[in-house]
This record gives sequence, C-alpha cells and structure tokens, in this order.
Amino acid sequence: DTVLEVGPGLGVMTGRLGQTGAQIVAVETDAKLAELLRRRLPQNVQVAEADIMQFNLNDLPADYKVVANVPYYITSPIIRLLMESANPPITSVLLIQKEVAERIAAQPGNMSILALSVQYYADVELVAEVARDKFYPIPNVDSTVIKIVRKSQPAFAADTQKLFRLIKAGFGEKRKQLRNSLSGGLQITTEQAARLINRAGLQDTARAQELSLDQWKSLYDQALAEGY
Repeated sequence: DTVLEVGPGLGVMTGRLGQTGAQIVAVETDAKLAELLRRRLPQNVQVAEADIMQFNLNDLPADYKVVANVPYYITSPIIRLLMESANPPITSVLLIQKEVAERIAAQPGNMSILALSVQYYADVELVAEVARDKFYPIPNVDSTVIKIVRKSQPAFAADTQKLFRLIKAGFGEKRKQLRNSLSGGLQITTEQAARLINRAGLQDTARAQELSLDQWKSLYDQALAEGY
C-alpha cells in the first residue's frame, strides 16, 4: 500500500504506519517538523513539505489510502479535496471532530452539502469515539474516527458541477422549503421550482436536508430535462 498521512506533526502515528512496511507519504506544512521527521523516520516514509490543499494527489499511485488526524479547522476542505480529486483515495481513515463526523454520516432528515458531497462518492462508517481528554492540550470538542470507502462508481451518473450547483441552491436558504431555496438559488420563480419538485416525485413541502441521494438524482434528472 501507499498511505498518505496529512499533518504528521511529531510523527507518532507516522512511525507506527512506517512499521507496517507500506510506503508512507507524510505531508507536513511546517518546515522544522518536516526536517525532524526526515531525520528520525525509516526510508519507506517520504516527508513532503507542503500544504495539503496545494499537494498534487495525482503524484500518488492509484488506490492509495489516507490515514490522518485531520486539523479540525480545514476538515471539510480536505475531505472535499480527497473526494473530488481526479485521483481519489480508495479508503480514508480520519480522526476528526465528532460533530463533523456525524454530519458526514447523516441520514435523510439531517443531510447537508458536506454529507452529500462525501456520500455521492463513498460509503461512510463511524468507527470509534475519542474523548477530548485523550488529547493534550485538551480541546473543547470530542472526536470520532471515521472510515470513508470509495464506491466503485459514484452514486449515479451526473455532471458534478451541475449536480452540486443544484444541491447548493437547495441548501441556499437554511431550513426553508425546497421550492423557496431553489427559486432563489436557480433564479427561477417559486411556481417553476414547485413544478420541478412535483415532476421529480417529491413532496411539495420538501426541504433539502430531508432528501436522500436517490431523491436528489430524481431532482437532478428533472432539472436537466427542464434546462435548469
């Protein structure tokens, strides 16, 4: 395996990963930490001094894996980067903020753009909770280990730019009924939005957070047919 680790820090987990014999690529933005890691880790660990958001994932072999204790403040951008890359990982095991993990694994009723952007590409499993007192210094939040396994193909065929434009429009006015959100987000009348929702087989009173991926597919197909 080739394993990408994001933000290895002092290399505690990096060293354990290196002991497996896998090829480890540890991406560390701090120059001093990167140099420290290079001096003390085995040869099967490559330390790349870079910002993960600028790192070229295409340089990694296909079906690489990700193991990381992700910096909480850029969790969502990192996950979106991995999922939407031309060379996405086959499996990602991440330690992230508990609330964000629960959002990613949400079911219809509590869906979000983040949940849909991950679940469109992958299956999600909440593996274990990690209490805040396991860290030093102690953070203000609990954590969760989440496992994201890429599907053999996305949930359904779509032009992803158009699909996520539609999804973002649906979530544009939080907690409002879908017809109002779509009206504003797609710049169409509420009557046009209501007709779109009806023809997609959805309830008139539907809200974005209530829809499953299958229902978004129906809405996407109908929006495409109507030129939205």
